[in-house]
Amino acid sequence: MIKINENYLELQDSYLFSTIAKKIDEYKKENPDKEIIKMGIGDVTRPIVPSIIEAMHKAVDEMQNADTFRGYGPEQGYEFLREKIAKFDYKSRNVEINPDEIFVSDGSKCDVANILDILGNENKVAITDPVYPVYLDTNVMIGTAGKYDKEKGMYENIEYIPIKAENNFVPELPKEKVDLIYLCLPNNPTGTVLNKEELKKWVDYAKENKALILFDSAYERYITEEGIPHSIYEIEGAKEVAIEFRSFSKTAGFTGIRCAYTVVPKELKCKISNGEEISLNKLWNRRMCTKFNGVSYITQRAAESIYTEQGKKEIEENIAYYMENARIIREGLNKAGFVTYGGINAPYIWLKVPDGVTSWEFFDKLLKEKQIVGTPGVGFGPSGEGYFRLTAFGTRENTIKAMERMSQ
Repeated sequence: MIKINENYLELQDSYLFSTIAKKIDEYKKENPDKEIIKMGIGDVTRPIVPSIIEAMHKAVDEMQNADTFRGYGPEQGYEFLREKIAKFDYKSRNVEINPDEIFVSDGSKCDVANILDILGNENKVAITDPVYPVYLDTNVMIGTAGKYDKEKGMYENIEYIPIKAENNFVPELPKEKVDLIYLCLPNNPTGTVLNKEELKKWVDYAKENKALILFDSAYERYITEEGIPHSIYEIEGAKEVAIEFRSFSKTAGFTGIRCAYTVVPKELKCKISNGEEISLNKLWNRRMCTKFNGVSYITQRAAESIYTEQGKKEIEENIAYYMENARIIREGLNKAGFVTYGGINAPYIWLKVPDGVTSWEFFDKLLKEKQIVGTPGVGFGPSGEGYFRLTAFGTRENTIKAMERMSQ
């Protein structure tokens, strides 16, 4: 008889957004005449900008000629894209990242999960709570998380670090020594950020405790305030302790095209059982070459185009569109009497649900009474109970309509 990875049996229910989709489908069947406004899953709605479309068309045309045809590309990504990333995303912020420290992939979600391939399953893991579910679930899958405690709603081997209104959404350093730390900034789901002083505390902790920070900065292009780091590598010493994940999904509307990248600095090393130091850059490169065939040439040319002057201008217009939606949501909810957080440096608004109502009860109420779909805070972790997430990635028309419904 075959054996399975029984760690999968420790996963709780279904994936959060699958549960939401199921609830929506059930409601639609019972109420086919109702118009539902979706503000739950963070998928974009603005079309791909002209510069990107033009670059993709040009790349497609190249594929029909023998002289310009591309077959297998480098698993790490084409040099033309990695050089642009190093120059515009890092050097422009006085951060030196070499192209061979950048690995292009088909999505940050994949990279955040796959990075565990090169890490042991005996690490003590710390995650902020609430948190993007993939961080936790992938650790459950490899056995790092341990058994699930139903009463607490927590896994026994995970260090949960609450971020909520009581601590101004600033996570405290772990109470006990940990090996692996997940940070998402700007934060998904709360939409909150850390300044350089607060982020430096985490880098210092990681250096002192020989820990590794997995830093998800998928929403860095939405930062509007001065003094908020766009990259963890803006903090001195971070290249020795951090891997950074970035995505083109929300930046340039690539949710359907699929392109992202991960930075693994060469300074980042760890000791193995015999005391020898080994490069994580080398291990990740080996993993990519073995398990990944690379992102398509057409997609990478599309990603390259966002670094042109016209491309940057066009995607900034889309980002400004979504952030105006965020303002409309934030102000609309405040007028309706809700307490809100986020929506200034991220396209997410985190709202406090009414007292005595759970976040799933609020989800059901909002769907049935207002035909608005959001995401229950508890789906992101136990500290998310009592909160609710709305995204600003909808159309302007639906955003305004949704706030009109909420005001009623």
